[in-house]
Parts: sequence; structure tokens; C-alpha cells
Amino acid sequence: MVIKNLPAKLLLTGILGICSGGCGSSTDDTSGGTTSSSSGGAASSGSGGATGTGGDAGTGGAGSGTTAGGGTTGAGGAEETGSSSSSGGAGGAPGTGGGENGSEEATIVPDPSWTCGMPNGIPLPTRGELVLRATLQLGATHDVGTTQFGHRRLLDVKGGTLTGDKAQATFLTGGMDLELTLSNGSVELEEINILKASDGTPILMRTCGVAAAGDDVVRIVPDFEVATSSSLAWLNTGKFAGTRVVDAAAGTIQLDIYDISKVDAGEPKIQLKDPAGVPNQSWECSTATGAKGSSVFTESVSLGASVSVGASKRGTRNIIPITGGTVTGGMLLSGLSGSVLPGGADYQLIGSTTVLDARYALSSKDGEVIVVRNCGPFGALVPVFETRADGPYAILNTKQYVSSDPGGAAGGGVSLTFYERK
Repeated sequence: MVIKNLPAKLLLTGILGICSGGCGSSTDDTSGGTTSSSSGGAASSGSGGATGTGGDAGTGGAGSGTTAGGGTTGAGGAEETGSSSSSGGAGGAPGTGGGENGSEEATIVPDPSWTCGMPNGIPLPTRGELVLRATLQLGATHDVGTTQFGHRRLLDVKGGTLTGDKAQATFLTGGMDLELTLSNGSVELEEINILKASDGTPILMRTCGVAAAGDDVVRIVPDFEVATSSSLAWLNTGKFAGTRVVDAAAGTIQLDIYDISKVDAGEPKIQLKDPAGVPNQSWECSTATGAKGSSVFTESVSLGASVSVGASKRGTRNIIPITGGTVTGGMLLSGLSGSVLPGGADYQLIGSTTVLDARYALSSKDGEVIVVRNCGPFGALVPVFETRADGPYAILNTKQYVSSDPGGAAGGGVSLTFYERK
């Protein structure tokens, strides 16, 4: 298959996190994080093949590589779809094999805490059929530092294009690429993006991924939510895997997405394992409960126009982008002040019980970054914070908290206060 080069407020009912697609169910964690409970193991994916020059790439150049470091795409010559990377043209998809274990064809089995919806393992994506290719344009990169989970980077997405034979779309400003490098060198990725298809259809794309220590290519599992009445509803039910490569010099992320519905998660398998004694980040929302104690800080959050995905596979999805705001310290962190960074959103599910799920980040005046996930139904919002473990606000990582329901704020946004949980 050849990918064609196609051109590519509702009142906020809450401001807290996204709970789509499953990398595991969550349980409360005393460190302030939450842990997932799905099954899985540990794995390795290799660094991608280097892109050659000249020639017609088609969808080929999907380099699984012949050495432990991944293959190299040669210069010149047309390349057939799915061929290996020993020869070929420019634009070939990066390799996903290699890595420290040198098993480029292996199925990667993620740690049980981060299964990416594929607890039996993520097969080599290039064994499937290339259906979508995305180029994301990056804004700021925020180095959060080493948190309770590992070393966190937050990459802002400010736009981009998605192309394929059956779908073309643009990425809206405000997407987030959340990259976690564990102390053993392996990577766990989450990425959340809002897209608008060429016919105007909104798309929510939430991506999970893993990579073994030393790999530059993350093996990803994208999950789409589109209105079931849309011509793009096939995205809701497809089985996809792909690769994610960051080009820091170009300021881009490339995602190559394959239909793997006919691909088995076969042998050989490589398991990834999270470091012992370290809390796991969670794919799902925390369901912990508790009463309000001392206030921690208060936010006044500004909002963009809502994006209604409509009735989809998980319910009626409504997205309210976060465009900025201010932070003021409370009793527990009286010295905290700063701003709400533009980016992220409340990815709420509307139903008989509306569940809020906001993902965003804060920037303190003294240069610290705090990643926030705040989600749950009204009256039971539970935040999980992530910031530098040896920084001035590390207490956010180690204690447990609850959130007020969002209320009105000056300028049309919302205000909410976080409290220590009793």
C-alpha cells in the first residue's frame, strides 16, 4: 500500500484528565500516584533505520534493521512496500527493531503496569499495513526532571498533519507528548492529541507506547475516538500499532501507524520490566476517596472553545482545551505561584454521570514544572501531581489529594482548589 501525499464553551463541567483506552485498571497508591493492574511484561524495541537520500520511498523503508542498532536505509533506488532497510529511498519508515537485545523482529511485552492495551505484546508494526502517517510540529519542550515515576519530559504539540488513503486530518494546537524514561533506561510514552479531519470531523487520539533502553524509536499503540455516525468510525474499532520518532533538530515527531489486525503477537518475545520499588504511572484515573484537609493551591484556568467528538465507543466525548491561567499557593504550599501552561484539555465523558479528566501542566515562578491529572465525577475529583522529586514542591508527589469541583472564574474560565486528603 502506498500512502498518498494528500493535503492534508460549552460551560466546563470539570477540568480533570482523560480515561480512554486501557493500559490497565488503577488502584490507589500511597505515594500519590496510581497503579495499573493489567497483565504484561518487559520488552525491547530497537532504534530506527536512518533515512537515505534519493529514490521513491512509497511506504517502504520500514527498516527493521540487521544490526543491534537498527538498519540503515541506503541512498538511491526505489523501494518496495515492506522491504527491509538494506536499500531504498528517502522517506522510509524508521526501523523498530534492534536495541540492546538485538532482536529486531521481537514482540515487545510491556510491563504489567503499562500494557498499552496489548498485554500479550506489541508486534513489530511493519509486519502490518501502513495506513496513516503523521508529522507533528513541536512547540516548547519542558524538562520536568526526575519525578516519583522516572525522568519526565513534556513536549507541546502545536500542529501537524495526518495523511492516509482513508483519512486526512490536521492536529490542533494543545496536544501533549508525555515521555517517561525509567531509571533502567526504558521509556513509557503517553500522547494526547485533538485532530480535525478534512471533512470537519473531530478526532481524539490517545497513544500509549514503550521502548527498551537505548532505543530511539518508541513502539506505539494509538487509540482513536470518532463519532460512531462518522465515515471515519472505522478508526474506533481498528487494531493499530506504529512507531514514534522525535527529530529535535527539525522540531517534529513522526508517527507511522499500521493496521496489525492480521498480525499475531508471536515469538520471540522480549519483556520490559519497571524498576522495583518505584510507583507506576497509571493509564486510568485514580478512584481514591477522602475528605478535604489543608488547602494546597488554587488555580484560575482559562479555556478555549469546546470540541465535541459526540457519541463514540466510550460514550459522548466533549473536549475543552486549556489555554492558560494562574496558580496561587494555599496553606500547604503558600510559596507556590505561577501560571497554567497552555495545552492539554478536559477530556470529559458526558452521561448520566459526567466524568471529568483534565491533563495539563503548571509552571511556577521559580522555574519548576508540575504535571497535573485531575479526574473523576463531580464531588469525587482526585488529582495526581508529578514534579521534580528533589524540588521545592516534591510534597505533591508523596502525599494524596482531592480537588474541589470547578467553579466560575473571572474572564469566563474556571477556578478550583486542591486539598490534602484526609
